[in-house]
Amino acid sequence: MSQASTVSLTRYLLEEQRAGHINADLRLLIEVVARACKSISIAVGKGALGGVLGDAGSDGEASINIQGEAQKKLDVLSNEILLEANAWGGHLAGLASEEMDHSLPIPDVHPRGNYLLLFDPLDGSSNIDVNISVGTIFSVLRCPEGVTTPGDEHYLQPGTAQLAAGYCTYGPSTMLVLTIGHGTHAFTLDREIGSFVLTQRDMKIPEETREFAVNMSNQRFWEPPMQRYVGDLLAGREGPRGKDFNMRWVASMVADVHRILTRGGIFSYPLDSKCAGKGGKLRLMYEANPMAFLVEQAGGAASTGRQRMMEVPPTGLHQRVPVFLGSKAEVEAAVRYHVEAD
Repeated sequence: MSQASTVSLTRYLLEEQRAGHINADLRLLIEVVARACKSISIAVGKGALGGVLGDAGSDGEASINIQGEAQKKLDVLSNEILLEANAWGGHLAGLASEEMDHSLPIPDVHPRGNYLLLFDPLDGSSNIDVNISVGTIFSVLRCPEGVTTPGDEHYLQPGTAQLAAGYCTYGPSTMLVLTIGHGTHAFTLDREIGSFVLTQRDMKIPEETREFAVNMSNQRFWEPPMQRYVGDLLAGREGPRGKDFNMRWVASMVADVHRILTRGGIFSYPLDSKCAGKGGKLRLMYEANPMAFLVEQAGGAASTGRQRMMEVPPTGLHQRVPVFLGSKAEVEAAVRYHVEAD
C-alpha cells in the first residue's frame, strides 16, 4: 500500500463524520479507545520483559474478578489503561468493564458526554502466558436522555441499540476491527508511525463454510440438539450435511472471531449443564453483543441458538448467553437443530 493511498483511522472517522454517520464526540471517543488499545498492545508485546505475565494478586493469592475468574496482571493493567484513558475525555457519561462489579459514572471533576462504554479489557487472557493472541472488545451505547449519573440499569439496552463496536487483536500484528453501523472495517497498527491504517474495507463473511470453532472438551455437557449438530458436522461427507468440516479452537474469542471475519466459519459456545445456571458462558454486554454487531455488519449472523443475539433483552450487566455466530447459512443450520428440538 503506497503512502499516498493509506487511510488512517482518524481520516476514516472524519470522513464518516462528514457523511453524517457519526458526530464529533463519537469520533473522538473511538479515537481514545484506539489510543488505549495501542498502550495495551505495547504491554502485551513486552510480555515477560515487562513483568506483566502471571496472576494478579498478593501474598500468593490470585485476585478474583466479578465473574469468579482469576485475574491476570495484564487483565488489571488493561482495565486501568482503558479506565484512565476514557475518564477525562468528556465524551462519556459512564463506563462498565467485565472486570468490575458495577458500572462507573464519570467523576464530577471531569466533563461528561452522552455515551456509555462497555469493554472486556483483555479477552482470552488465559492465553497470555503461552504467547497466543488475545484482544480487547468494546461497545458504545447512548446514555438515556436526562440521565446525568448513569447506573447499571442504564446500560441494559439490546444489541440493536449499539452505536459502535469493535475489538483489537494483539497478534503478529495489532489490528482494530470496527463498525459504526456502516460495514465492518479492519485497521492495522503501523508501529513505525504509531497509527492505525485501514487495511480492509467492508469485510464480508462467506455465507457458507466448512469450518467450525467449538470447545469439544465440553461435548458431554451439551444439550441434545448441540450434540446432534456437531455429530453431523463430524460425520462429514458421508453424514447428513454432505461435506467435510475442519475444526479450529483458539480459546480466545477475539482470535476465533477474527478468523471467521477473515475467511468464514461458525463460532459456538452453546449452553451446557456446567453453565446452564448462569445462562451461558459468554457475556452478552461485553462479548456477544459487540461481536454480533461486527458479524452482522459483515453479512454474517449471530444467535443464542433460539433468538437473534442483538434482540436479547439484557437483564444484568454481567448476563451470560449461549453464542452462535459467523457464516449466515451455518448459523441458521445450528439454530434449526435447536428450534426443531424445542
